[in-house]
Amino acid sequence: MLDAQGTKLEMSNGDGTPITEMTATVGNPTLITSASHGLTDGLVGALSAFEGTDCADMNGETVVVKYASTNTFSVDIDTTGKTLTASKGTITPNEYAEIGEILDWDLPGDTHNMIDKTDLGSTRGEETPGIPRGSATTFSIGWTSDDTGLLAAEVARAAKTLKTWRITYSDDATHSFTGYVTAISDSGGVDDKVSGSITIQRVGALTLA
Repeated sequence: MLDAQGTKLEMSNGDGTPITEMTATVGNPTLITSASHGLTDGLVGALSAFEGTDCADMNGETVVVKYASTNTFSVDIDTTGKTLTASKGTITPNEYAEIGEILDWDLPGDTHNMIDKTDLGSTRGEETPGIPRGSATTFSIGWTSDDTGLLAAEVARAAKTLKTWRITYSDDATHSFTGYVTAISDSGGVDDKVSGSITIQRVGALTLA
């Protein structure tokens, strides 16, 4: 059983220091080698500077780090049978701001519209799932005016900026996704703390690492 205590929510808030001179081993997933890279599972970053006939499969892609060890990690790009050469690949990781005082959360998976395929030859209703869609994710929070992450989230809400989000659980597993902050609220009462919520409309797939 996984303990909810220790779970944290973070929002991308700028770029970290690029890690360069990486080599890629083709396959599915693609294995990337970089000595003492310091990356951890669930970190999100942008790839660039890979070379070779099929470098376009890598460059410009935003990926989630998986299966990280001291000198290697993997990304969910299928490069089976492709050509990647040289050792100049770069990943620029996101920096994150933590949203403080999370009280609880609700993280639904993808939803699908059901497409009606019933016709005159059908003996009962026929439906098939449509394309996947993200869902609204809500976190209850203890609201404070000096929370750096919450202030950054309010800026992202006002600017309608797409952000990358990371939920890290007590066993260090992570869920990563992209989404927009659609609402931040707060409320209070006599002899009580100020509490509130932050709502994120997820637009990308959930990635577990």
